[in-house]
Amino acid sequence: MEIATETERKYDVPETFELPELAGVAGITGVHGAETHDLDATYFDTEDLRLMRNRRTLRRRSGGHDAGWHLKTPGDGSGRTEHRVSGHEGDAVPDELLPLVRGIVRQQPLAPVCRLRTHRVETPLRDADGRTLALVAQDRVNAESDDGESAWQEIEVELVDGDVAVLDAVERALLDAGATPAAGPSKVSRALAGRLAAAERAAKTKAKGKSKDKGKINPVLRYAREQRDAIIGHDPAARQGDPDAVHKMRVATRRLRSTLKTYRRWFPETGVGDELRWLAGMLGAVRDPQVLEGKLLAGLDESGPEFEPVAGRIRAALEHRVEKGRDELAEALDSDRYLSLLDAVDALVDNPGHDGGDPSRRTRKVLKKADDELDAAIAGGVDEELHEARKSYKRARYAVEVIQPEHGAPAKQLVKALTALQDGLGAHQDSTIAREVLREIGPDSFHFGVLYGRQEQVGKETLREVPALVRASRRKKVRRWLVKT
Repeated sequence: MEIATETERKYDVPETFELPELAGVAGITGVHGAETHDLDATYFDTEDLRLMRNRRTLRRRSGGHDAGWHLKTPGDGSGRTEHRVSGHEGDAVPDELLPLVRGIVRQQPLAPVCRLRTHRVETPLRDADGRTLALVAQDRVNAESDDGESAWQEIEVELVDGDVAVLDAVERALLDAGATPAAGPSKVSRALAGRLAAAERAAKTKAKGKSKDKGKINPVLRYAREQRDAIIGHDPAARQGDPDAVHKMRVATRRLRSTLKTYRRWFPETGVGDELRWLAGMLGAVRDPQVLEGKLLAGLDESGPEFEPVAGRIRAALEHRVEKGRDELAEALDSDRYLSLLDAVDALVDNPGHDGGDPSRRTRKVLKKADDELDAAIAGGVDEELHEARKSYKRARYAVEVIQPEHGAPAKQLVKALTALQDGLGAHQDSTIAREVLREIGPDSFHFGVLYGRQEQVGKETLREVPALVRASRRKKVRRWLVKT
């Protein structure tokens, strides 16, 4: 599978439009060597256009230089990402592309929804060295779908070796010549405009939860939906084992589970929380050994050659856990259990039980509980109680995040303080886990004993830092706003 970033702009043009003179614009010296292509593309989606509603398009196209299957997904903001698979005749979506959309389409079948036939004249825009800065495609489009038939002309300008300044300069020339920005983000969205609008209205109607305050979405529901969207958004890369995606998907899963627990009055009773714990566990089986490996191997390069065998054993043991976790995670994300969980989350956050009122009261209670648990844990000096207090502060931090947009900078400051406290307690817990893992991997080695002692010292040092973090999180100016709400 080939993956490329596509940066382009589209314009509608009248029947009589002629391409203006572009030589001399933004370093363009040559406008020649045009090629003609006849493209035939069939677009696939679910009955309710889930891919298009999530800014994705899937097509099988013949003609041109890149015939085959194309999946376009949102990029990093500067363009869109296109996944290409050559060949594969027929309507069966290639196995390489299915995992990239599974979290969106779930168990719904993908079927043809539109056919576009395009006559394209593609002209390269070159600089003095012969580099192709951009391609200008003049398209005559004929569309067929259940919405009927339609035809129009448009121009696409796609960057090749140029920069955004080339796009800007070409755009000014095209607009001066009579072009206008395209009516839609893609050809298929234009062809299916009526059906897409109906599908989006149906989705918005389904997503309830607006408060009486001028239709404003309740902060609890907004936050829950943001975490749902994050889980789905990081799904494709997490399936491929990307560490950052696995981490962010796990965080979103934990945030959502915590929100359902903290603000349970907003949601009907379901088993979604337990299923989210299962999903977080599957993601953690990949993420935790990666983090632990970094902590245990940090500084070993400077500890002398006698530690090389130790580093090798640690690396081998933890990377084995990571690979095992990745295999199990891939299987889990392809399972009916996971897809059913996503459906259940949709139903829960889009159709809440009722409006539980102002969430600030619950936030205060959760934070007070965390304070009490930590005070008792510090007095008792029991690692398990410190770990439970850490989890309570994580839950409290997520609760403050829910209402942060409504309370601005003061709430943001409290989130920051709680995050620092949670991280401090987490560093202590990490040292405890690291010692347990060292006992499992190498109890027979003096050098493992040295590492064990280092982690024991880390635990003591991080615990000494906790009181200052507690005081910082409980300062009046940090919490005053929450007491007043």
